[in-house]
Amino acid sequence: MNKVLGVTCVAALALAVTGCNKKMNQFEADYFSTNPNPLELVGTQVPATITGRVPAKFFVKNASVTVTPVLVYGNYQSASAPAGFQGEKVRGNYPVINYDNGGTVTIPVNFPFTDAMLKSELFLDFNVTQGNKQYVLPRVKVANGVIATADLASPATVQPAIAPDKFQRVIQEKYSAEIKFLINKANIRPDQLTTPQMEAFNSDLRSVDKDPSKQITELNISSYASPDGSYEFNTRLAEQREINTQAYLEGKLKKDGITEFGELTSQFTPEDWEGFQQLVAASNIQDKELILSVLSMYKDPEEREREIRNLSNVFETLEKEIMPQLRYSRMTATIEVIGKSDAEINQLFDTDPSKLTDDELLYAATLTDNIARKKAIYEAATKIYPTNYRGYNNLAAVEFEQGDYEAAKNALAEAAKLNPRSPEVQMNQGLLDMVFMDYPAANRAFGNAAGLPDLGDALGVYYLKQGDTSAAVKAFGNSKTNNAAVAQILAEDYSKAKTTLSGISKPDATTYYLMAVVGARTGNSQMVLSNLRQAVKLDPEYAKRAMNDLEFARFNLSGAL
Repeated sequence: MNKVLGVTCVAALALAVTGCNKKMNQFEADYFSTNPNPLELVGTQVPATITGRVPAKFFVKNASVTVTPVLVYGNYQSASAPAGFQGEKVRGNYPVINYDNGGTVTIPVNFPFTDAMLKSELFLDFNVTQGNKQYVLPRVKVANGVIATADLASPATVQPAIAPDKFQRVIQEKYSAEIKFLINKANIRPDQLTTPQMEAFNSDLRSVDKDPSKQITELNISSYASPDGSYEFNTRLAEQREINTQAYLEGKLKKDGITEFGELTSQFTPEDWEGFQQLVAASNIQDKELILSVLSMYKDPEEREREIRNLSNVFETLEKEIMPQLRYSRMTATIEVIGKSDAEINQLFDTDPSKLTDDELLYAATLTDNIARKKAIYEAATKIYPTNYRGYNNLAAVEFEQGDYEAAKNALAEAAKLNPRSPEVQMNQGLLDMVFMDYPAANRAFGNAAGLPDLGDALGVYYLKQGDTSAAVKAFGNSKTNNAAVAQILAEDYSKAKTTLSGISKPDATTYYLMAVVGARTGNSQMVLSNLRQAVKLDPEYAKRAMNDLEFARFNLSGAL
């Protein structure tokens, strides 16, 4: 019996040695699964989760393993944060893997994205510590490549915000003068024709008539009677004032030789209760609130007059201060000021831009699609009108479109000094922040630009760079841009992405490349090849990308590249 016991103890000791002292076997690729596989760009990062299923009788009891995910691309490699696991006999803080039963391990992965990662392989490196020994096990490949369609969204392609000009080709002006009448009278007194107001009115009409850039489009006469006296009498009185005033104005126009004045219209108001109410409300008359309440209680003109006369303590004041101001005819001239034509503005910019107003100069930039000429116009605006932030902002926008981000940064800084709260300046600052990958600063800038109609596309790209596809789709709305299509592709709304790309007015190489991606994701090989051919024709660099792009892994691209 002692002999049997001795054999049993030897066997147990052998098993203990097997579970503790043997070296760790190498890990196999099929122990691991990666989600997603291939890897996929989300925002500016490449995240994934690796799940390892360690078989029974594998993980040595006295061993600990440090696992480092490594993404290899070309001559470069990037390491993600390592994860550690240990056997049952190890004193440490790593998750424990049971020797007899095996176990499951989870390894989070995250890599900052670079373009070269399109063609890449994800490996796991294993460093083992066992007692006083350390050794390395062969690396294991667990994923292949990165799908980076999200990277096709770029802040550099967002249209920056232009601070608008206020140029108007036709500006409307109004000149007016009043003729005051005595109570119950309709005749025009000579002194009413020589008031400063009347003389200025007549002088303005003569000046307009001689100015080819201005024209009188309408003359109007409105005549009134004060609301004291009977309504019937006031009707005849106001009408006669209208007749007399029209006769005077027609005679004056004829005398001054003004024949082009559009339409001359006239009307009369028997009792100017509206004017009466306004004058009383603006006055310091005692009991004015009582008077105003009477007006609101009674709508019939004669009832109103009777009730107001009953306010004997204030009616005398009304007769002296308010009523005389309501016995008048007002003549109003509507003038159109015709601004410079497009040709005149362009010519002046070429010959002497200082003769253009700031708004005319900014408007000049809208008359050309030549970005170099736009830049020259905005540069002139900053020199001629250095205190106007719009010139600097718009210059920054052009420089941004040209890819000269440092110059755009400098111009925008000048705009911000002059008007730091401008939503256009804030939006453009946010675009620059995204180009320089300062996303917290971009977020603050876009918050300050809230409400700007142009902000949607910029916000859409921002959300894409944060990995928030649903917010990006919402921000883009119905925008017809490449960036909007990227969001829709990532959201797997391929029908809408195709509609968006088809609606782009000036499609470029990226437009066609994205359409090829839509074709790949919907299994349309003809759509893939025809659009890739067009993309490569416009930008040969897309040929290299397509060869490495796992979006097209299932397709033979030889006919397109």
